[in-house]
Amino acid sequence: MKETNPLYTNTLIHESSPYLLQHAHNPVNWHPWNDATLEKAKDENKLILVSVGYSACHWCHVMEHESFEDEQVAQLMNDYFICIKVDREERPDIDQVYMMAVQLMTGQGGWPLNCFTLPDGRPIYGGTYFQKQNWMNILLNLADAYQQETEKVLDYAKQLTEGVKLAELVKVNPIEQALTIELLHKSVVAWKQCFDDADGGPNKAPKFPLPNNYQFLLRYAHHTTNIEVHNHVELTLKKMAFGGIYDQIGGGFARYSVDHFWKVPHFEKMLYDNAQLVSLYAEAFQKTKNPLYKDVVYETLAFIERELTSPEGAFYSALDADSEGVEGKYYVWTKVELEKLLTDKFELFADYYNVNDRGLWEHNNYILLRHDDDITIAQRNNISVNELQKIIQECKNSLLLVREKRIRPGLDNKIITSWNALMLKAFTDAYSVFEEQHFLDVALKNIHFLLENTVSNGNKLSHLASIKTGKETFAEKHVPINGFLEDYSFTIDALITLYETTGEENFLQKANDLMIYVFEHFQDEHSGMFYFTSDMDKALITRKMELSDNVIPASNSSIAKSLFLLGHHFEKEEYIAKSKKMLNNVVGEIENYGAGYSNWAMLLLFFSQPFYEVAIVGKAVDEKRKSFNKHYYPNKIFAGSTSISSLPLLINRFKNDETLIYVCRNKTCLQPETHIETALKQMNIK
Repeated sequence: MKETNPLYTNTLIHESSPYLLQHAHNPVNWHPWNDATLEKAKDENKLILVSVGYSACHWCHVMEHESFEDEQVAQLMNDYFICIKVDREERPDIDQVYMMAVQLMTGQGGWPLNCFTLPDGRPIYGGTYFQKQNWMNILLNLADAYQQETEKVLDYAKQLTEGVKLAELVKVNPIEQALTIELLHKSVVAWKQCFDDADGGPNKAPKFPLPNNYQFLLRYAHHTTNIEVHNHVELTLKKMAFGGIYDQIGGGFARYSVDHFWKVPHFEKMLYDNAQLVSLYAEAFQKTKNPLYKDVVYETLAFIERELTSPEGAFYSALDADSEGVEGKYYVWTKVELEKLLTDKFELFADYYNVNDRGLWEHNNYILLRHDDDITIAQRNNISVNELQKIIQECKNSLLLVREKRIRPGLDNKIITSWNALMLKAFTDAYSVFEEQHFLDVALKNIHFLLENTVSNGNKLSHLASIKTGKETFAEKHVPINGFLEDYSFTIDALITLYETTGEENFLQKANDLMIYVFEHFQDEHSGMFYFTSDMDKALITRKMELSDNVIPASNSSIAKSLFLLGHHFEKEEYIAKSKKMLNNVVGEIENYGAGYSNWAMLLLFFSQPFYEVAIVGKAVDEKRKSFNKHYYPNKIFAGSTSISSLPLLINRFKNDETLIYVCRNKTCLQPETHIETALKQMNIK
């Protein structure tokens, strides 16, 4: 809630980021990251505090309330430091650099991220959340050290900066390694030691969903017929969908679970998590036909449209963990509330969603979560499964209406290009699997929005879209931020997916145009890898590359996969060779740490397992493609046209009187077929 007559206002009041605006009335003299602020630090010879967070971050709010809103603390910060607030979602490049510095210093990272630097930006000290008294001690000690032991501080900054530059430095592998499935066997054998066989996911807490981990494991299990790995994926997907990490009333996933059981979430909901999880659950449904996965996809996309979509068809970034200053308050229920609202349906609802010791959280609140499946609960209550599902849906609808009258969590209405691309791909993936036309309509509206609002000078992307969204205006005052590699990589991936789904060739051509721009402005010729920032961006203390996959795939692994796919679509051998060179550089990492290189590992599956190009030409392209999508085989691309096309996979193949299916592999096409069943046999798909 905005203060009507604030005592303090700092320069963040001129920013557009919801996170920065949250701090605009702190007594701390916060500044945004810009040239003027950095020059001010040099002119006054003051240490810089780079404080990084994001609007939905619970512990960021806690540290703000404890320290940044405190006048005594603010006085110390203002006297001795130039204090810079950074929204990590606006400036992931700054976050990467100083997160690496803090990880090198402390062995861990997270948000809030607080890193102290010299006036020139070289780091000297940092950490994450600090309690008030500890924070005050650090402020005084650092200020004193800089004045009394300047040379020592400068020397440490030099060493630490070198460490940041060397971290994740690409080691070019001059030896071309055979890209075989055996490399993945070794990786998965080690990885399995970390499987939680009771609750799915990794055998540790907190638990993050990590969608690209389970997408890889699903594909690996399919290609190798590994039942144990497949069962682990199914267990994980079920437990997440049954857990408190999933919003059982409104759909959508929270960022992570604080425990082993997926019970207590960190309640913020992020666009990027939900986008990737929709794609994962849609793919898992295509493989297994498990109706639970379909429910998750439909409910999550309904949540996205209801709560994270602008009238223009853009997707907002996140919902806060807190409402009314209390974490999770919007999502939890007391037993008394539920009894009053559900009356005679309460007992059944309580059985279904564990309004009991299993679901009890704190302050007599319950987190709704599932334990038994529908058949078990229906039998226990002597009703049919259909009747059970009907009653539960009625209860959910009623509670959702009540919940929407509560004070809502804060909305971060930034429109981030890369995250929008992930979500439009999710809608497209859902359409491909479930044939729900509305999903494709949403995806098409979003891609047209992105192309109109984030692309300039031909193929230059911006990281954020600038539009007005009614009362919640975003980016009116927004200074354009050049697109990062993730913006290009995820947009290219989404465009390829849209082409393969719709047959609209302009999407494929645009993907290739953006890839050419990436070559021109991001590529490191020596390693064959790509920098996170373009050569048009102002330099930080180092220019980083993003190599390891995390909650979002690394931008390098994403670009490498798209190079492989575009190479096949356009018959560009140089693209495939570049993709292979990139993969060759990280093969050792995949073998040693599969969970951190799972998107790369999916690319290795492309190279090591049969990969097919499926070209469909004729009037019935859409019908044939939909028939294909009822079957699961991830190592393929689709090309299709209802008319004459000059694309390499389609040229000279169109005939007016029939629809032909060409199955090609290793530059060899089999006899064209008219029946989907025969084409599937050519690919050994049952």
